[in-house]
Amino acid sequence: MAKFGKKYQEVAKLVEAGKAYDLAEAVEVVKKTATAKFDETVDVAVRLGVNPKYADQQVRGAVVLPHGTGKTKKVLVFAKGDKVAEAQAAGADYVGSDEYVAKIKEGWFDFDVTVATPDMMGVVGRLGRILGPRGLMPNPKLGTVTMDLTKAVNEIKAGKVEYRTDKAGNVHVPIGKVSFESEKLVQNLQTLLDTLVKVKPAAAKGQYMRNITISTTMGPAVTVNTNFKAAKSE
Repeated sequence: MAKFGKKYQEVAKLVEAGKAYDLAEAVEVVKKTATAKFDETVDVAVRLGVNPKYADQQVRGAVVLPHGTGKTKKVLVFAKGDKVAEAQAAGADYVGSDEYVAKIKEGWFDFDVTVATPDMMGVVGRLGRILGPRGLMPNPKLGTVTMDLTKAVNEIKAGKVEYRTDKAGNVHVPIGKVSFESEKLVQNLQTLLDTLVKVKPAAAKGQYMRNITISTTMGPAVTVNTNFKAAKSE
């Protein structure tokens, strides 16, 4: 049994055992469980009824959270010609080609997301064994291999997050900070869950949303009702 500190044990009492909270109520409880001196991240963990061993049951993609995550990501763009200026104008932190391949091979990783134009994938491909295991390889499905660098960089800076099932079929995604207003956290959570429902693999059988919990960096998990209402379309 894991041992928890007194603060954790006290805030854990705020979470009703066996209860599945509605989205708004879950967010309110989670905010009360934050006891750290820093602005804790609010994380979501979703257990999906899929078997990631099969390609047609893997769930992976990206979604732009309406209120971001509270963290500004550093973006590295591989581009050449006119696309260099476009990426720089969009706010990319680093833009280039072979010089960044060399830096990364030397152990430089001062970036959070990698974007590339399609014609640069031959260059980026040389870094596959390094970027791949770190989840930093550009991917068309994530919108990070594209000619529209302005859109790609703007979305990442605005709060685009990636989601991907692990070996057990779980998805872990940050949806903001404890300091966020409750409504903003609820809207981010709603957006993420609605997206996961939309990308349900056709091959997935039985209950899709098996379990949803949200928690702060240092706090206990709060269970969310899997029968949440989808957001109304505009």
